[in-house]
Amino acid sequence: MTTAPRRDPLTLRQLHEFVGGELIGSPDATVIGIASLEQAGPGDLAFLASERSLKTLQSKSIGALLVGRRLPDFDSPQLVVDNPAYAFARATQQFFVRPARMRGIAQEVVRGENVTIGPDVSIWPGVTLGDRVSIGARVTLYPGVFIGDDSVIGDDALLYPNVVVREGCRLGSRVIVHSGTVVGSDGFGYVQYQGRHQKIPQLGGVLIEDDVELGANVTVDRATFGNTVIKHGTKIDNLVQIAHNVVVGEHNILVAQVGIAGSTTLGRHVMVGGQAGLADHLQIGDQVMIAAKSGVTRSLEPNQVVSGAPVMPHATFLKAQAVIPQLPELRQRVRELEERLSTLEQARQAPARPRKPRRK
Repeated sequence: MTTAPRRDPLTLRQLHEFVGGELIGSPDATVIGIASLEQAGPGDLAFLASERSLKTLQSKSIGALLVGRRLPDFDSPQLVVDNPAYAFARATQQFFVRPARMRGIAQEVVRGENVTIGPDVSIWPGVTLGDRVSIGARVTLYPGVFIGDDSVIGDDALLYPNVVVREGCRLGSRVIVHSGTVVGSDGFGYVQYQGRHQKIPQLGGVLIEDDVELGANVTVDRATFGNTVIKHGTKIDNLVQIAHNVVVGEHNILVAQVGIAGSTTLGRHVMVGGQAGLADHLQIGDQVMIAAKSGVTRSLEPNQVVSGAPVMPHATFLKAQAVIPQLPELRQRVRELEERLSTLEQARQAPARPRKPRRK
């Protein structure tokens, strides 16, 4: 979200009303900005993410601090909350506001037939709307956005410059799509016949539910039949590839450069680390965590953490990683043991020497 900082300070009383918790210090004290714990100064609001950061506070003067418990040795005002990181995220909404946008429809917009546009929209020059497109209320379309025929954009959606939504796709309310993303590109489907690749027409669409955010240069392929689906509340980082007929469940997190092959289904609250790859036709259970650079080649039961390529339980992966630096020494020890074993076997197989008769 593009934002502009507010110019007037906020009192701790105002912040306390917004984030809740317990206020320690003067409610009339003010803060004028937000910052990380390392960079915060006398006029800033910061938050304590973990107890390990307490050493950072010993020599600092901070305007106010969001904490999970009271810090009696810290002189600055404190807001004691259950989840300081979440409270900090909410507090930033009070410091930063959306800049005023151009409202209305620019004359340079290319509009097809039977287009429906809701109230209070902001459609910038260079936007292209195909036939029978439906645009909801308070939608913002920046320059270079292309919306294909028969597509629907829900209320309060925000599409940054050069986003492409191909024909027959549907975006829900409050969806955010960053620059360079393509929704509804053809799924990668071919049949090989007599040495050539015959394209399979991709006849389906894409359904993106409410409150989804897609990063920059994400690609979401249209389905062969039916829909590729990204469900409510999912957040997707930059450079992610979602293939045809994939279903991404509610409130997933997909980090940069994740690739998901066709017809794989992810459950609810799944987290996939950067550069992980998922094969096709898999079922990933609810609350699965897949570590970065993992290779998922089999379906996964719910509520587990996996790592590696191919994936294994994370604890097993850590044990395997701990062994890797020792492999050269282990290899040498195995060679020595093989040599000793060979020597013993040769000694056992050698013919016994005949004894000389004793002289009387």
